[in-house]
Amino acid sequence: MSDNLEAYLQDHLAGALHAIELLKAMRDHNGEEPIAEFAGRLLAEIERDRDALAALNERLGGSSGGPKEWGAWLTEKASRLKLKHGTGDGLGTFEALEFLVLGIHGKRALWGALSHVAPCDARLTEMNFSQLVARAEAQEAAVEEQRLAHALIALCPRRPEK
Repeated sequence: MSDNLEAYLQDHLAGALHAIELLKAMRDHNGEEPIAEFAGRLLAEIERDRDALAALNERLGGSSGGPKEWGAWLTEKASRLKLKHGTGDGLGTFEALEFLVLGIHGKRALWGALSHVAPCDARLTEMNFSQLVARAEAQEAAVEEQRLAHALIALCPRRPEK
């Protein structure tokens, strides 16, 4: 595998690990709240996407669990101090959702870039990038909807009546 492609895939694997750990924390710290159920559903999808990326990485000769992934794991653990899940003010959940929407946007860009270069590398032609892009777009829209709903909780001192 080219050094550039390996580095690119490793970066996205690290980002996926961070998102997975963040979603587990959101699910576990929000009990019976609807956001916990949402995080659990999204977690399953993000894990499938990470598995697809890891399989591609291995097929191309890369390895998993390297320093970037360990760094992402450690960073996510440290970010919990900032995100303060369960504090009641909603800012931590709002910021976690904002991180997730940005990460999913990056994942959509990853699948688009790999689709674009697939004609140059036969090892990429086995992937259904259009399906992966579509799933990322749906995830991004769902997370953005949750993010905006939580913006009202976290940032609006007087919430509008529904």
